[in-house]
Amino acid sequence: MQTSAALKPSGVFDEPRPVCGDTVTAIIPTYQRPFLVRNAILSALGQSYRALEVMLVIDGRDRITREAVATIEDPRLRVLELDAKVGAAEARNIGTELATSEWVAFLDDDDEWLPQKIALQMEAARAMRVRYPVISSRTIVRTLAFEWISPRRAYVPGELMSEYLFCRQRFVDGARYMQTSTLMTRRELMMELPFRKDLKRHQDWDWLLRAASHTGVGFHMLPEPLTVFHVEDRRMSLGREMDWEYSQAWAREMRRSFTPRAYSFFLATECVSRAVKTRAGWAVYAELIWEFLVRGRPTAQSLLSVAGFLCIPEQWRGRLRERIRRLRSRSQGARSSGPICGLDANCSVILERREDDAGDRAYSEVSDSDAGDCVDGRRSGDRSRGQAFS
Repeated sequence: MQTSAALKPSGVFDEPRPVCGDTVTAIIPTYQRPFLVRNAILSALGQSYRALEVMLVIDGRDRITREAVATIEDPRLRVLELDAKVGAAEARNIGTELATSEWVAFLDDDDEWLPQKIALQMEAARAMRVRYPVISSRTIVRTLAFEWISPRRAYVPGELMSEYLFCRQRFVDGARYMQTSTLMTRRELMMELPFRKDLKRHQDWDWLLRAASHTGVGFHMLPEPLTVFHVEDRRMSLGREMDWEYSQAWAREMRRSFTPRAYSFFLATECVSRAVKTRAGWAVYAELIWEFLVRGRPTAQSLLSVAGFLCIPEQWRGRLRERIRRLRSRSQGARSSGPICGLDANCSVILERREDDAGDRAYSEVSDSDAGDCVDGRRSGDRSRGQAFS
């Protein structure tokens, strides 16, 4: 592992800086996504909270990304280029280890932060009377066609984490989560409780469940959406692979972190749903239903979820999901006096989509006077690949 000393305009250096208790390090792992990550970096450097540095961890040799970020002339940017690929989770861990601040926040290379994210999260963290505050927020989920604010319900302090993440009140309820790009916490906690580098899926959920049982940890989710989460409608990312067996094995391994009710919901929404999509067959469905009934604690809602996945064709469920998303997007847009920015009607930065020459989606800042060209803050453009929710 070594840094790229050639990137002097980007503020790259080999020697660590003195630790500052008020500073936040934004850690961004990336590999061969130069236009996306450049805009993620700019959204981090554009925070209203100025005591911030950005640690870009390039996951393997990547000349194109190195050259793209070299044009960012800000001494707060540090670039670390690894000799070999280690995966996003381990790249985050390496960035945490080399961070020089008391606080760390994570940002995926295809997501962006709104300008007041870190300032609002630091304010919330300072108000918490726990050793390890973990601060999250809601997100603006953006696709080519529409956008909506998610999750619909924020986490309530003291709520059991597995219950919040997996239990649903209605069949049409969407997923709940604290996505990686929303998280900020003390570096000390991440050193004690790093991301697991052996997981190919469920990294967010895995860390949250482990953190929930860690002494001194307290969670808080800000109601404002402070992160823009880009999702590509039709492209299958790693987090959405239909490997129900992997999800089942992970849930069994983490069984003690689930309540029985949450365990049944997870089997229904993650395992049964994936098994049905891959047409695994009734022998597999029977195995999952047995575990759902015997090892969990089914409720009417989770039973309805299983029945829905088994009896309602995927095409119909897909249409229902799309209709619900559109309705939510319109409803949230109608309640907003301007673009959906999650801050206030005078939000000064709007994300404008444009298609870059390389076919990668990029984002630029436009003035308030251009807001009239947006419809609820949306413009058409090319899709970017979004990391799945977990």
